[in-house]
Amino acid sequence: MEQEPEREPRRIREGYLVKKGSMFNTWKPMWVVLSEDGVEYFKKKTDSGPKGMIPLKGSALTCPCQDFGKRMFVVKLTTAKQQDHFFQASHLEERDAWVKDVKKAIQCIERGKRFSRKSTRKSIKLPSSINLGTLYLSMKDPDKGIREMKLEKDKKIFNHCFTGSCVIDWLLLNNSIRNRPEGLVLASALLNEGYFQPAGDASKSAAEGLSETSFLDHEDAFYYFADSGFFCEGNSSDDDAVFSEEFRGTVIKQGCLLKQGHRRKNWKVRKFVLREAPAYIHYYDPAGGEEPLGAIHLRGCVVTAVEDNPNGKKNEVEGNLFEIITANEVHYLLQAAASAERTEWIKAIQLVSRTGK
Repeated sequence: MEQEPEREPRRIREGYLVKKGSMFNTWKPMWVVLSEDGVEYFKKKTDSGPKGMIPLKGSALTCPCQDFGKRMFVVKLTTAKQQDHFFQASHLEERDAWVKDVKKAIQCIERGKRFSRKSTRKSIKLPSSINLGTLYLSMKDPDKGIREMKLEKDKKIFNHCFTGSCVIDWLLLNNSIRNRPEGLVLASALLNEGYFQPAGDASKSAAEGLSETSFLDHEDAFYYFADSGFFCEGNSSDDDAVFSEEFRGTVIKQGCLLKQGHRRKNWKVRKFVLREAPAYIHYYDPAGGEEPLGAIHLRGCVVTAVEDNPNGKKNEVEGNLFEIITANEVHYLLQAAASAERTEWIKAIQLVSRTGK
């Protein structure tokens, strides 16, 4: 009886992640492909072969990984040979989606099963069977969630924040906990998983282990949602105040895109954060840096899909292109990873450009 040919491992997820170099402490954006048996990473999406491949058999995933201080949304993939690989997502939901699929792929290898997203298994649970991801979404609910406020301390203004006491109060009100000590355990888990971020000296010191608990049930301990529009204002000039105004809006969408430079027409991976009221999209170096490389004011802009790259070389960047033309007629050419992603970005930008100021 003839043996059936081996089936090629199916691709499960792909997209841009920032990867730490194996030899040097450098972080660079990579096109990462998760298949049923491994993780491949490419210098460019269009490369014919991967720069490296990480086998998943016998591997373990660590999330959150807090080995790098201020770097958020980092995960560690440790192979069977005890080699560590570090990847950083651009935002919380993206990290959680990768973690869920990588863990599922590893489990399928261990059990000799094929990967399938159709599963009745629940997400990672605390002993009290609370799903942190679901709880986080409830906390962010505009009507029933935790109210984000403008808080002031030590001559600084913290925007889109809330206090530690507010978190525990909300958990009690929603019957998620039985008492405040239990609330500290749950809030600490949310902080350790990266759903909350500390703002201000008190909460940062506690998160760094300088207090009995990593989360503080205090009125003067400030926190913010990891993917919120948080920013801090101190004693600043008028120019700084105008710059801060750009960040007041609610984050609508974020993720990595390819962006073409205006001068040299080269393409680089950038992290984009779309906000409304005011309508801005900021772009960052995904490998590091809290300050944006640039900002695009979207009020009155035009955004359209583009089928061909008018300025690039043949086969350099193809497909899923779209262009933003601002009210001042500045053109920005971008590329999404997939057709559906391009459509999502276009619709989100169109909505913000009409409703944002």
